[in-house]
Amino acid sequence: MGVSTAIAWTNHTFNIAWGCFKVSPGCKNCYADTFATNRVGLKIWGPPATSDRRTFGPKHWNDPVRWNREAEKAQVPAMVFSSSMCDIFEDHPTITQELAKLWPLVRATPWLDWQLLTKRHDRIVQSLPADWGNGYPNVWLGVSVEDQEYADLRIPSLLAVPAHVHFISYEPALGPVDLLPYVDPSRDRRLEWVIYGGESGPGYRKEDKQWARDAHAACAWAGIPFFHKQSSAPRTEMGIELDGKIVREFPTSAPRFKLATLAGMQPPAPW
Repeated sequence: MGVSTAIAWTNHTFNIAWGCFKVSPGCKNCYADTFATNRVGLKIWGPPATSDRRTFGPKHWNDPVRWNREAEKAQVPAMVFSSSMCDIFEDHPTITQELAKLWPLVRATPWLDWQLLTKRHDRIVQSLPADWGNGYPNVWLGVSVEDQEYADLRIPSLLAVPAHVHFISYEPALGPVDLLPYVDPSRDRRLEWVIYGGESGPGYRKEDKQWARDAHAACAWAGIPFFHKQSSAPRTEMGIELDGKIVREFPTSAPRFKLATLAGMQPPAPW
């Protein structure tokens, strides 16, 4: 699926900024921290009081406008993951500033399905725009979880908020997670998509493949899509099969043009 990204469950990645700080065990071997610190030489990882975040100019912010035109021309919606190099809802003045620029862009790109993923479950509500209502039809809202403790901490906060698609990235998988309470069709609001991935990279922590099997079984029982990204391995995209099969399912794309009632349907001027 990667058109301009190596992440298999999206078409594009768009970062409102770079930089973050670690908040749970899943962050220990953060690829974004490693890339920014060791390969690019940026010191942008750490608490907001002592570390800056990297921002970008007009050319970067106009990329989604171009992707939207291409998707409309092809009549095929494109998925955009935001953000892979930061936490989109981090309590940092630079992130707050850049996030405010994202919402008009989202409204102006109805052919893009924006996949917003956070570990800051406690900041979801206050980070959403004033006109969120029942959720933008082209925004999929998700949280990262690594084990049962963080699933039970973050998923309820996610499901408390209306969204077109609620999803989790169960990656890096560091322990078993019982998803049945969160995918149960009898719930008023439940998960609509589950991504699973073992940890990759130097020093990766090994998974138990039964965790993936159980997550897949829960999704199959509930009738929701399951995406098996990879097994735990030295490099990403290793062991993409689950018991000899590739299981990479997606939720139904957002209905087109429901943003017509929102302001900003025309592509915004360059920042």
